[in-house]
Amino acid sequence: MNREHFLKQTLGITALAILSPVANKLFANTVTNGAGQTFSKEELFERMVKANDRVVQQLLDVEKRGAFGRRVGYEFAALVSCYVAEGSEYYHQPAIIPALEKIVTQLLAVQAPDGTVSIGNLESPPDTAFLLEPLCAGAKILGEYNAPGSSEIQEKIKTFITNAAKALTTGGVHTPNHRWVISAALAQINELYPNKKYVARIDEWLSEGVFNDADGHYPERSMTYSFVENRAFLTMGRLLNRPALFVPVRKNLQMSYYYMDPGGDLVTTDSRRQDQYMARTIVSWYPLYRTLAIIDKNPTFAAVAKYIESLPDFEKTVVDAALFQFLDTPLLQKEMPTPEVLPVNYEKLFTTSHLARIRKGDTTTTIFGGIDWPITIASGRSNSPNFFAYRKGKAQLKYLRLSSEFFSMGYFYSQGLKKQGNQYILHKKLQVPYYQPLPKNLRKASGDYTLSPSIDDRFWNKMAFDKRPVSNLKKLETTVTVSETGGRTELQFNVTGMQGVAVTIELCFREGGEISGVKTMEGQPKNYFLENEEGKYEYMGDTIHFGPGVNAGKLPVNIEGERYSTHFGTLRTEGIHVYLTGTTPFEHKLYFY
Repeated sequence: MNREHFLKQTLGITALAILSPVANKLFANTVTNGAGQTFSKEELFERMVKANDRVVQQLLDVEKRGAFGRRVGYEFAALVSCYVAEGSEYYHQPAIIPALEKIVTQLLAVQAPDGTVSIGNLESPPDTAFLLEPLCAGAKILGEYNAPGSSEIQEKIKTFITNAAKALTTGGVHTPNHRWVISAALAQINELYPNKKYVARIDEWLSEGVFNDADGHYPERSMTYSFVENRAFLTMGRLLNRPALFVPVRKNLQMSYYYMDPGGDLVTTDSRRQDQYMARTIVSWYPLYRTLAIIDKNPTFAAVAKYIESLPDFEKTVVDAALFQFLDTPLLQKEMPTPEVLPVNYEKLFTTSHLARIRKGDTTTTIFGGIDWPITIASGRSNSPNFFAYRKGKAQLKYLRLSSEFFSMGYFYSQGLKKQGNQYILHKKLQVPYYQPLPKNLRKASGDYTLSPSIDDRFWNKMAFDKRPVSNLKKLETTVTVSETGGRTELQFNVTGMQGVAVTIELCFREGGEISGVKTMEGQPKNYFLENEEGKYEYMGDTIHFGPGVNAGKLPVNIEGERYSTHFGTLRTEGIHVYLTGTTPFEHKLYFY
């Protein structure tokens, strides 16, 4: 594991870290390393220790530390873990003590008078709480194992943690998950250095209520932050003896299995945060599923945990990162219940976010129509135009989008997702007016009218749009119907209303594959037109067939629309892009198999 991997853990993408003599009891089952081979729990622990030693070797070889960040907390925990883990090359080695001393000295030097640190956000209570998670684990390990020569370090780290706790008992937050990250950190601190003020602050945040909708989403609908919140609630529930906090975690974990593609990738299309355009994996969720599998004796969660053990990334994400999770969690050392057989054929409609997931073996389909209206480009709003995705084994259509040149309105965004019989229907009607003069009684000689959005929400200006009569109303109505027939998934496109409007269907396949049956756009090697009857995309032995094509029109331009072009923005992602173009009235059926 390298420093880059540490940085990737800063949003909670960490794994089970049990580095102590008792950790030999952690895995009561034999696990697979993702390559069809298995190794015992003792062998797994040895792998964890060796991986930790490699990390520590890198840390000790670095004479000058880089910029201060959350990684410092993970480095502290890694160093502590090797120092107390029997079998480590660094077990009770004196060289570890000055390395720990260096970290603690740095922490105290950068701590602000109010107890916070500046990591990304300035003097931030939430970011300080993220840092405290591994630091508290390290402090706990040092105390429990009476690490020789560490008494001075223990006192200094206590000073840092208790100073930070003052900030966490009074400081504020920015986002929903920050409340629970701070509360979980306070629960950890309270166990180390009990103080009623810490629990009182936790109760103050919890009194706001924990939102978890009917499907199991937290407010941000984000796989990144669902992980963070799940871990926080498990921590609080365990340390404060409040099992009611496990309830939202159960719901979210139940839901999240159905968001998983074969291979562990998680659907993020309906997220309200930055990961709506990012790849996420379920591998880092292993300790969450394992914890509740043991607490609840839940065979489904045990099966998900066992499945994660079989994934190739389990070694890198869990085994290589198993360094600093809570040594004071005896339940993690227990055996999971016998796993049940997980469903690999299902159809689920999540009504709260208007997302459908259909799986048949190694083939999955995702349909999404649940953005937040009105469209506002901001973190905390769902605004992804990716309304369809298709995966067959390792071959992946990352997304399908539809755009028109209708008054630079850009991509098609559905007004919800409806199921009728065996069909899923996405629909939106656009209306763009022209504006008449203001009524006489509203006119101002100064021309100083309210800065307001146009009725179609394309732009703002000081024209009091909502007070004006309108005329020359132009309309565009788009309907996309998704169905499965004879092993093929079909999308029926119907775009009607104003005639002669350019329409573009955009397909984005996973980068690294091979595309055929398409025509390369001149001077654009990763852009293609589908003009022929059928295209084919291949990736690592798996193939997606798609078609038929549509006669190519002009080169697609400004397909994101005015919301993005005004600020020179784009929603284009890495991948192999294939375009089908036409003009309204546009009717076309596109299949995938």
